[in-house]
Order: sequence, then structure tokens, then C-alpha cells
Amino acid sequence: ILRTEERQRLARERREEREKQQAAKETQILEKERKAKLQYEKQLEERQRKLKEQKHKEEQRRAAVEEKRKQKIEEEKERYEAVLHRTLERNQRLETRQKRWSWGGSVTPDSESKPASKRSTSTANLKQAETVMNKRLSSSAALLNASDRTRRSQLSPLDSSVLSRLLAPTQASLARSKSAATLSAD
Repeated sequence: ILRTEERQRLARERREEREKQQAAKETQILEKERKAKLQYEKQLEERQRKLKEQKHKEEQRRAAVEEKRKQKIEEEKERYEAVLHRTLERNQRLETRQKRWSWGGSVTPDSESKPASKRSTSTANLKQAETVMNKRLSSSAALLNASDRTRRSQLSPLDSSVLSRLLAPTQASLARSKSAATLSAD
């Protein structure tokens, strides 16, 4: 009987020991699973944080690139407007210079702002224009005669030939003078 009780006690102790070991293994497994889950969640949060940072940096970089592009476009626009403005000024100066030195051009700014049709011009206006033209021609001829000798003595032969060619009336200006004379005679 003692041996049987002894055997039962020993078997019970061994069973309890196995159960304890089993419980310890289960707790270890549960602890490992909990740690693994925590590690996974940490890694997931870290990844999300890094993605957010990367996205934020990318947005900042895009905004900087966009700002730079807008600034470059604005600078190009300003440069284009400046070039356009200079070109318009240059064209206006050339037109003014051409009108000032052409045979039929006007010197006064009023005549530029009031363009009149050639057909609607009265004979009085034509006579007035003819007298103004004659005054201009005579004054320019007097100036030429007075200072022509001193200028030509200082100029090279090539420059003097170019100058004499520029000062000689063209066929178009002579034709304009003839047509103005015939209109005034009518």
C-alpha cells in the first residue's frame, strides 16, 4: 500500500511538474508573442513616421521648385517686357528721326497726332505745306552751303560721297514735290 501511495504521489508530483513546465512554456510563448507584437507595432509606427517625414520633405521640395519656376517665369516676363519697351522706344525714336529728316515729314508734334487724308487736304493747306517745305529747304540749303565746305574738308572722300548722296533729294521726294505743286496749282 505504501508503495502504491508512494507511486501515486510521485506520479502526481511529476504531473504537477509537467503542468508547471507547460504553463511556464505557455507564458513564455505568450510573452514572446506580446513582445513580437509590440516590436511589429513599433516598426509600423516608425515606418509611418518616416513616410510622413519623407512626404513632408517631398512637398517642401516641390513647393520650392514651383516657387523657383514661378520666379524664373516672372524674371523672364520682366526681361521680355523690358526688351519690348526698349524696342518700342527705339522704333519711336527712329520714326521721329525719319519724320524729322524726311522731305515730307513734319517737325511739329501736332501734325503727328492729326493724320489727314491727301485727298481731303485743301489747297490752302497745300500752299501752307509748300511754304513750310520751301522754308525748310532754303534754311537747310543755307546751312549746307555755309558749313558744307568746312565739313567736307574734315571728312574722308568716302564719307563726303556718302554725305553728298544723303543730302541729294531722291526721286521719290522730287515726285512728291511735283505732285504737291500740281495739286496747289489746281
